[in-house]
Amino acid sequence: MATRANSPRKKKSGRKSRARPGIRLRRLLWRAVIGAVAFVVALVLLFSVLRPPTTHTILSEQRRLGSVERDWVALSDIAPSMVRAVVAAEDANFCRHWGFDVAAIRAAMNSGGRRGGSTISQQVVKNVFLWQGRSWPRKALEALLTPLVELTWSKRRILEVYLNVAEMGEGVFGVEAAARKNFGVSARDLNAQQAALIATALPDPRNRRPGRPSGWMQRRAAAIVIGAATIAADGRANCFED
Repeated sequence: MATRANSPRKKKSGRKSRARPGIRLRRLLWRAVIGAVAFVVALVLLFSVLRPPTTHTILSEQRRLGSVERDWVALSDIAPSMVRAVVAAEDANFCRHWGFDVAAIRAAMNSGGRRGGSTISQQVVKNVFLWQGRSWPRKALEALLTPLVELTWSKRRILEVYLNVAEMGEGVFGVEAAARKNFGVSARDLNAQQAALIATALPDPRNRRPGRPSGWMQRRAAAIVIGAATIAADGRANCFED
């Protein structure tokens, strides 16, 4: 009788012991997820004040080309015409959105993907924290990180990082390197036309040369000059102008 009475307890104990590995695995997974999230949040906060040492794209180009050109400069050391030109060319509503431009996204969808809908904030997230490409995992991570960057970085900081890490020519990263390579001047001495020509290279930096622009680039640069003047006049440059 004693043996029979004890047998259910043994079975219950066996089920509990078999369940423990599954519970431990779930706990480990949760800890890994929480740790990864904490690391990313810490990195975003860190880069709100410190320079990102490098990016995935810069490392890839270094491996491909052997070396790259880059030189970090503060936003205050970049010509205002250059900052306006980039915003006018890439994200005219930069000061009016929280990381996503819904109108631009709709326009991109209606065009069948022929035009981009990414904001400068999204491009900073992609360049600094992620990798190039159109995969859904990258897009999902970009969608999660962009609001965090907008929440913790100032608009000026977003532009400063973008203007220093964006590829602006084959193996040329940042506006200082682009200005010196194409026009022999520093970023602070760029005029409106030169700034607009550099901005024309952003969508296709490996095939466009601002220092030797094609006819299309010259026409596009003229439109960017007008756009830069427009956002300065209508207040869409207020969030990053001194």
